[in-house]
Amino acid sequence: MVKYSEPSLDRTFAALADPTRRAMLTMLQGGSHSVSALAQPFSISLPAVMKHVGVLATAGLITKKKKGRTVACTLAPGPMRDATQWLRHYERFWDESLDRLDGYLQTIQQGDSNGHRRSRS
Repeated sequence: MVKYSEPSLDRTFAALADPTRRAMLTMLQGGSHSVSALAQPFSISLPAVMKHVGVLATAGLITKKKKGRTVACTLAPGPMRDATQWLRHYERFWDESLDRLDGYLQTIQQGDSNGHRRSRS
């Protein structure tokens, strides 16, 4: 059964709502990066980057590991899997709905091609 209100899912979608955070996750697909490396492509302050990293970590989308003065960030797949599972439920719903609509439209088209008219009463 699909859970409609789960705090971890809420945190995941809230974190993914920001394009900067999504870009950071894309960067992390290639492996771990330091916070300063994550900051490079963006024209925002380091404290702003740290805030984004904090949101991603709170959502469980990344893990942080401090080595000396450097904080390394690594992608954590668990919350994305949960979000994907939640979305798949709706994908099935829409696929089934669109398949029914397609079948209905084909039935109507076949009736039209056979010279039958539908009454509008």
